[in-house]
Amino acid sequence: MYAVKAFYNGNVFVPIGSVRAKMNQQAIITLLDDEKKEEKPHLKFIGTLSQESFEEICLALMDTQRVDADESVY
Repeated sequence: MYAVKAFYNGNVFVPIGSVRAKMNQQAIITLLDDEKKEEKPHLKFIGTLSQESFEEICLALMDTQRVDADESVY
């Protein structure tokens, strides 16, 4: 078993490159989603923070830091 890349022209599947197949050989065709739809949904959450937002997050994280009994708070 091997894979053959092809495209559909509206009537038949046209292979890209040569195909090693016998006449009337059975085949399984798997249709792939468009590559354009393969966008990664998590990318909408990636970006940069403004300096003000970064400082606000750092201050919020400082409030959550664990302090040992023998350490003083900053």
